[in-house]
Amino acid sequence: MIRFTLHSDLKPEKVDDYIELHSKPWPDLMELLEKCNIHHYSISVRGTEVFTYYEYTGDDYSADMRIMDSSEVMQRWWTFSKPCFLHHDKEHYYDELNEVFYKE
Repeated sequence: MIRFTLHSDLKPEKVDDYIELHSKPWPDLMELLEKCNIHHYSISVRGTEVFTYYEYTGDDYSADMRIMDSSEVMQRWWTFSKPCFLHHDKEHYYDELNEVFYKE
């Protein structure tokens, strides 16, 4: 299992849209996350900052991410979610954070 923690920034005028979008995730998107071995997915917002955490439980992260990224449902989801990010024009969405402590 691999844990991921990510950080990003939203456009101030898009914070409410981003929160609303994630308040009603599509069932087929949730199925895709499960299929691609993504679990314990959490998104938190503080002001315009986004903090994301998830766990990957599969055997081939790169292959699963290719499946997810190329899926029709993810492509459709991104048409709504990606424009909310501050650096959408540069196609930069998340920075990975380095985990320095974990206790199970």
